[in-house]
Amino acid sequence: MPRWKELPASLDERVRQLVVQLRRLKDRSGLSLASLAVKTSYSRSSWERYFNGKQLPPRDAVEELARVCGTDPTRLLVLHEVAADAWTEEAAAGDPADDGGTAPVADRRRWTTWVLSGAVVVLAAALAATLLTTHPWRHDDDRRPAGTGNTEATFVFVQGRGRPCDVRRQEGELRAGYSATHSTLMDLKTSGWEVVEAQCLLKHHGFDPGITDGSYGERSKKAAKDFQKDRGLVVDGIVGPDTWGELRR
Repeated sequence: MPRWKELPASLDERVRQLVVQLRRLKDRSGLSLASLAVKTSYSRSSWERYFNGKQLPPRDAVEELARVCGTDPTRLLVLHEVAADAWTEEAAAGDPADDGGTAPVADRRRWTTWVLSGAVVVLAAALAATLLTTHPWRHDDDRRPAGTGNTEATFVFVQGRGRPCDVRRQEGELRAGYSATHSTLMDLKTSGWEVVEAQCLLKHHGFDPGITDGSYGERSKKAAKDFQKDRGLVVDGIVGPDTWGELRR
């Protein structure tokens, strides 16, 4: 595994803590920068800048990294929020407009920095403990309750943004890693991680649902109808228990 470059000495401690946790998560997942570029919406060069502290990663990038590594993004997002404040403060500090500051103002700024830095340290420790106990870099589902699926983050639809599909056979059935459902009903205008799961499975079976964006539209419904016809099911384009059963074969 390549050795990380030393982070800039000028990097705020709050930003440094976020970057360190992102690096650890990437290392434990075993994914390369090229793999992250394939599995997320961000390029290899973007991830390189984020991991080297040259640019603060967007909130979406943090969420996507957590998802592809199979961990809950909540703590990372808290670290990101604190780091974003620090990044903004650094930018403001470079503005020469405020030349009338007094010692009390400086003291308050230092106190705020100490408090936030302490919060970052506590959150980082909690995140490290979670990583060590849950082993999110493993690709098995034994650590998740049956039927909950692999994605714990709230689904947010983004127009034109597809999700990567990595369909694998686990416990005797096909899974794309977004949901373990066998019964969720889906028809036009349905959206969510279950839709991403169905779209990935349809694509795996050779029926193109269009972009795997988690929105069940006309193209996804047509792919489902073609799949149902091929499998001798009722051809209505509604994904239910019977269709799920065939999708996971």
